[in-house]
Amino acid sequence: MAAVAGTAEVATPELAGSRVRLRPLRAEDAGALFRLRSDPRVMRYWSHPPWTEPAQAAEYLAKLLRESDGAHSWAVTHAGADALVGTASLFAISRAHRRAEIGYSLAADLWGRGYAQDALRLVLDFAFMTLGVERVEADVDPRNDRSCRLVERLGFVREGLLRSRWRVGDEVTDSAMYGLLRSVYRG
Repeated sequence: MAAVAGTAEVATPELAGSRVRLRPLRAEDAGALFRLRSDPRVMRYWSHPPWTEPAQAAEYLAKLLRESDGAHSWAVTHAGADALVGTASLFAISRAHRRAEIGYSLAADLWGRGYAQDALRLVLDFAFMTLGVERVEADVDPRNDRSCRLVERLGFVREGLLRSRWRVGDEVTDSAMYGLLRSVYRG
């Protein structure tokens, strides 16, 4: 818990599970990240439209690597592999309030196989055990049934609905706000 209570920032570690590995994002991930974030299926419920130019990925990574803001961003890979097949992040980390928010994406051809759940378990273990947060939040488009079921399987509870929260192109969308407390997390 010293990581949250103290002032020292924790470097983004590599996290390994039996099926997935999370490693810090790097500049060389730009091509794979562009393929992921330009896929309309992957980006359907995000707060911004799919990327249209490869430069968007390079710019995003350059900014991320330059200004971490205390956030942790990972490339999700298959265990024993290095190619990015998804992303996971822990951000909006509040040391004072001991909370953080998660984000995630996975290549559409891998949906429904448990990889996102495995990756999020690694992120949650890191948040609760290493950083010492007491609460993790997830902002999910309520129309995204798969994502709602995923966070609920992990123990998140839907705590509210923020109406008309995001504007993506001409579409206005809501946010289902989920919370998970360390005291109920089943790791």
